[in-house]
Amino acid sequence: MELIKAYFPDLSELQYEQLQRLGLLYKEWNSKINVISRKDIDNVYDHHILHSMAIAKFIRFQAGANVLDLGTGGGLPGLPMAILFPQTNFRLIDGTRKKITVVQAIKEDLGLKNVVARQKRAEEMKERFDFVICRAVASLDKLFEWSSPLLSKKEKHAFPNGLITLKGGDLDTEAEALPRGSYVDIIPLSQYYEEPFFEEKAIVYVQG
Repeated sequence: MELIKAYFPDLSELQYEQLQRLGLLYKEWNSKINVISRKDIDNVYDHHILHSMAIAKFIRFQAGANVLDLGTGGGLPGLPMAILFPQTNFRLIDGTRKKITVVQAIKEDLGLKNVVARQKRAEEMKERFDFVICRAVASLDKLFEWSSPLLSKKEKHAFPNGLITLKGGDLDTEAEALPRGSYVDIIPLSQYYEEPFFEEKAIVYVQG
């Protein structure tokens, strides 16, 4: 939590309490269902929650905006984002029932009124969203293929609607596989965070 407070010094006491509680709930749930690697659960605040919060360094979601967390797993990055942007609507989906069960339980515990969690796949979604966010669930071209049909045509932000994903790996090569005409911005997380863990990680924004 010290790192979270250092990098996000202007949050409310309620937000700090919710983020603190979120880490504790992950540790509690992980003893029953493996939603975070058990080898990494002791690093839940920096490797998972703070990592997810990097999206808020890149963009501030507007009140009333609709954001989809695609392949949310145990609720990352959607739950930290919902804490940071309580006036934004977040839909969290995953194909695995037990993970969505965890997300729903954590959402209720934290009192997050702006979160809806469902066991669904991207192709089953009928709603449209301002942004699709996710955390390294597939290659960039696959993520964009799944997310682009779900993006609304109405713009509410300075950034055009698009995909925002947290990824590592050979991102330049992945970007080359995107459809011709796609706009891609790759922002190293080292721009935001000093810790070595973030050196090989980035935010990737893709606009069709």
